Amino acid sequence: DLVPLLDAILDTIPEPTDDPSAPLQAMVANLDASDYLGRLAIGRVHAGVLRKGETITVWQHPNATNPAPFIKRRISTLFAFRGISREEVSEVSAGDLFILAGIDEVEVGDTIAALENAGPLPRLEVDEPVLRMSFGVNTSPYAGREGTYLTSRHLSERLFKEVLGNVSIKVNTTDTPDVISVAGRGELQLAVLIENMRREGYELQVSRPEVITKEIDGKKHEPLEAGTIDVPDEYVGAVTQALAPRKGRVTNLEPGDSGRTIVSFQAPSRGLIGFRSMLLTVTRGTALLHQSLDGYMPWAGDLPHRLGGAMVADRKGSTTAYALDNLQLRGTLFVAPGVEVYEGMVVGENSRDDEMVVNAVRAKEMTNIRTHSHDDGPKLATPITHTLESGIQWIADDELVEVTPTNIRIRKRYLSIEDRRKSGKNNK
Repeated sequence: DLVPLLDAILDTIPEPTDDPSAPLQAMVANLDASDYLGRLAIGRVHAGVLRKGETITVWQHPNATNPAPFIKRRISTLFAFRGISREEVSEVSAGDLFILAGIDEVEVGDTIAALENAGPLPRLEVDEPVLRMSFGVNTSPYAGREGTYLTSRHLSERLFKEVLGNVSIKVNTTDTPDVISVAGRGELQLAVLIENMRREGYELQVSRPEVITKEIDGKKHEPLEAGTIDVPDEYVGAVTQALAPRKGRVTNLEPGDSGRTIVSFQAPSRGLIGFRSMLLTVTRGTALLHQSLDGYMPWAGDLPHRLGGAMVADRKGSTTAYALDNLQLRGTLFVAPGVEVYEGMVVGENSRDDEMVVNAVRAKEMTNIRTHSHDDGPKLATPITHTLESGIQWIADDELVEVTPTNIRIRKRYLSIEDRRKSGKNNK
């Protein structure tokens, strides 16, 4: 029963001091999207009355594409919240929440104000994107088998629709027609977007995340993250050891509740790619991680990635236990027997740091000689099954993650060995 809590809120929290008779001022705090109305602005009226059909001033953040500090627009549709539902209304007064349509250029932090005698409110700032990935049309030999939305038009429409209601996602076209650049706050946020698209029936291929750098005083800078890790005392050493190779720096240790410690740290955003899953592994799922953008720092140099190279299939077919039994001696497998593979698909991680091209579909030659030792079946280790997030963290710059509604595959950017050799020569 929440009635006592609600009564306490009414008794202790003062009423809003907003003035309905003052000139209109409203702050946009969030965005949404509608298939029929386009971009929707969600916010709160701080002063005055917001009316449907009214022409208002939108105070924006000046930038290269929008040098003017404000624009004038007309409110086409206005909604108010009634419980958890929306109700179309003709006006909204000071202190109320609203949803409006008719301003395609609106962003979080903009002020909606009267045409005269009303300036902007203090701007609400949103953290800039720190990572970007390339989203492309699936070009593997198995493209079109498992998905519904396959073309660059489908991909572009879906991503630009995401921007309408997601304030922290930035989408831009690239020089390659079938590839779109998507920037966000972290690899987890981008992985959630990819997973949602996958469940909606999209097929796509995505690149390894890269940080968005800035030029400051003529030097290359990268995003810096500040964070806290709430962890049991016995895992503090493991956490600090996990941060060290990622150029992380512990800034404070303080006791928490019930035998826990709060570890404060700073680290480059690039070093935190894949850190969350590693943290949960070394702390057996007991750690709580919070992080936020804390400015920019000089480029921290090279960071360690994975230790081994890729085992790459050299032909199309179905994997066999006989072939995989020989390959598992050379590294770690990503596939089990009976899995369909294609040329350029990554089937495992080499124990050495170089790429190894392998035949994963070779069948055992049949003879009329039978011995007990020859008839023993291969004993295969359980392969590593990459999730979307772990696959994104594992791949190198020359690799992609193929995403379909039913499968996650890792592949080379160039499928044939000849194309990879040509690409390597051109990059030298």
